[in-house]
Amino acid sequence: MSEPDRNDARDALAETVLAANRAAGRKLAAAESCTGGMVCVALTDIPGSSDVFSGGFITYSANAKQSQLDVSSEILETFGEVSLATAWAMVTGALANSDADVAVAITGIAGPGGGSEKKPVGLVVFARGLRGQDPDEYFTQRVQFEGGDRAAIRHAAAMFALDLLLPERDAMGPSEDIALPAG
Repeated sequence: MSEPDRNDARDALAETVLAANRAAGRKLAAAESCTGGMVCVALTDIPGSSDVFSGGFITYSANAKQSQLDVSSEILETFGEVSLATAWAMVTGALANSDADVAVAITGIAGPGGGSEKKPVGLVVFARGLRGQDPDEYFTQRVQFEGGDRAAIRHAAAMFALDLLLPERDAMGPSEDIALPAG
């Protein structure tokens, strides 16, 4: 997909996310690592988003995850930055440190380097939580985005995260690993 097509798709989804959450009277937050603010940019590129978008946390380093989102050093040392536990802690921190009703967290390996056999390039971990929801019921999922370069993986991850912010995703709970094309 070309860059203009990616941007058109992103803008259309962001507009849908904002309209649906506006209608539901909800505020949103995002905690991002490998996407580096792409979800926040997608939402704030839409005029009038400030009545729905509460804020974002770009936590690329372990230190930023700890200082901005209260992710514990124990979680990071035990499970690593790209893990279900870290994504869960990031979304928990995003809800605790904002007035959002729903939040999404994204952490992963966009490449081209940094991957391993257990955590290959293209692995992105997501979490989604609702204010007042039992944290044990937060949606968490590992997704392996395949066949794409860094830009394609980051775009696919941002689109997946935007989709998670739709109100119809409220009933989702913990999930299984899946593989999706990045490009």
